[in-house]
Amino acid sequence: MAEVRGTVGGGPAFEVSRSEEPRVPDTVRWGVVIGALGVVFGDIGTSPIYTLQTVFDPGDPHPVPVRSDNVFGVVSLVFWSVMIIVTVTYVLLAMRADNDGEGGIMALITLLRRSNPGHGRRTAIGLAALGIFGASLFFGDSMITPAISVLSAVEGVKVVEPSLKDLIVPITVVIIIALFMVQRRGTAAVGRLFGPVMIVWFTTIGACGAAGIVRHPRILEALSPTYALGFLAGHFGTAFFALAAIVLSVTGAEALYADMGHFGRRSITRAWLLLVFPACVLSYLGQGALILDDPANIGSPFFLLAPGWARLPLVLLATAATVIASQAVITGAYSVASQAAQLGYLPRLRLVHTSESTIGQIYVPWINWLLMVSVLTLVLAFRSSTALAFAFGMAVTGTITITTLLFFYIARARWHTPGWLIALGAVPLLVVDLLFVAANLTKLLHGAWLPLLIGLTAFTVMTTWQRGRQIVTAERARREEPLRQFIDGLATGTPPTVSVPGTAVFLDSDKESAPLALCANVEHNHVRHEHIVIMSIHTEPVPRVPDDERVAIDHLGPVDDGITHITARYGYMETPDVPTALALVDPAATEGSLELDHASYFLSTIELRRGPAPSMAPWRKRLFIATSYLTADAAEYFGLPRNRTISLGSQIEV
Repeated sequence: MAEVRGTVGGGPAFEVSRSEEPRVPDTVRWGVVIGALGVVFGDIGTSPIYTLQTVFDPGDPHPVPVRSDNVFGVVSLVFWSVMIIVTVTYVLLAMRADNDGEGGIMALITLLRRSNPGHGRRTAIGLAALGIFGASLFFGDSMITPAISVLSAVEGVKVVEPSLKDLIVPITVVIIIALFMVQRRGTAAVGRLFGPVMIVWFTTIGACGAAGIVRHPRILEALSPTYALGFLAGHFGTAFFALAAIVLSVTGAEALYADMGHFGRRSITRAWLLLVFPACVLSYLGQGALILDDPANIGSPFFLLAPGWARLPLVLLATAATVIASQAVITGAYSVASQAAQLGYLPRLRLVHTSESTIGQIYVPWINWLLMVSVLTLVLAFRSSTALAFAFGMAVTGTITITTLLFFYIARARWHTPGWLIALGAVPLLVVDLLFVAANLTKLLHGAWLPLLIGLTAFTVMTTWQRGRQIVTAERARREEPLRQFIDGLATGTPPTVSVPGTAVFLDSDKESAPLALCANVEHNHVRHEHIVIMSIHTEPVPRVPDDERVAIDHLGPVDDGITHITARYGYMETPDVPTALALVDPAATEGSLELDHASYFLSTIELRRGPAPSMAPWRKRLFIATSYLTADAAEYFGLPRNRTISLGSQIEV
């Protein structure tokens, strides 16, 4: 039996925040910077392991010949791609658009959902749908990142000892299984180690890169944009196909924006500009110098930068760094799934909070096991990081392009930025993004189809669930008696009922109609409780709602009939807790003492059936009903005591 409840509630209008963060002591700020290094930059910080190796891979369908001018052109393109996409698009622009401090593509979607009605409403809805597709692509990224990151690190063992080549995949499988098995324990304790490990990582790759530059200092000329532009203009065919691999240098850029709510824009910006960006650039330049010295080094330029004695320690450090990168994207998938459920694009999923002090640290069992099976399948199917690289780029470029498009729409619609200034920024950035998208489309038959398939599947599931919920909500509204009419009937004894002592709490989606469970109790059992609370849970398009704004009370007519409606408001990053919310209610504001310690909780459950109405395509009806079985137990989700929770059901056709 599937339970389908709740609607995404409206709330007061809110604006995109562009205010400066409050001043905090430097010691606190630098502590946050170290934390950001351990969570935010794992993905983009491990990109130097495989980017240049993939660009010059002779097994590529469109290989880049290893010549001096090509090496300078590729390294220059890598540098300016990172500069334009990460530093300009994300750090300087996108991170200024936040939803009550939260960033990421889901935050942009909530901003678009609150767009002002008018001639731009349809555009906002269309872009919001595009944003949902971008979030869907992130699930593909969450599957590919652990596979390619851990594989690329473990592949370093063949540089240390070629005879261990056949153990790369088994070692990767063991690491990935262990990674997903420990998710249920949370990352609070391990997270404290992430920052220092990543500081060692960035310091090490920067030092190795600097050593390579010293051997061939002319590689510094690649920092000039003339090499990137010359490579594109003079060898467009080669450069265009190379972009499909060069995009690997910006994988993880979305994490800077998505994790902004945890660490703040300033902390992430400091970490990027002062350590991560310089270390990555030094590594790319050093690898370029190494390839110039000997083209044979294209096999594994990252690990070959280190002296022989340091390669095994570097493999171990790289493995730790890629596990951290995987951890970041896995927890990101938990967060996106949770937010999508709160916004009505997925059924409510079982959440486990793994930290008493950090609300954002959650574990979603169903997502965890889905990711583990998917990642292991990718590792066993592709078996190398270079093969996976063709698939990786499509998810990254799609998400980046959608984020850029949504940001500039919001800049125009919300901030009223002049059109000429929007064009000045949007046109060149979107041209760069679309070049990367086009280049990755050429790899469609070589693996780029995979993230598109994952994205389309997730998009179909989310939009089908949203549409199905609308149908079910409309049918419930048709069946349920208007709440005030129902209360008037109780007051006049229609139908006749017996009042029993105690408090009953009925959960419902709104206060316009009487809860099905309450109607059934009155109609079939002919009883009502002395104190009745009808409670609605509304999810607001903000991350969190303060306790002093949590509940609103409506007496629904006579103040002495014992019936009260309470609305509890939650942000999309919060998990509803009904008893805790009720405890916030001032006893003087209710119609008598609620006796919460002994209250009974009633849930209206719905059994879905496929009906003949042309509300959705038959296959979408089957998908909606199948997805409903993923719904978490309502009592657990809303924090209800099981021994005092009663479910009364009905059947609805979709």
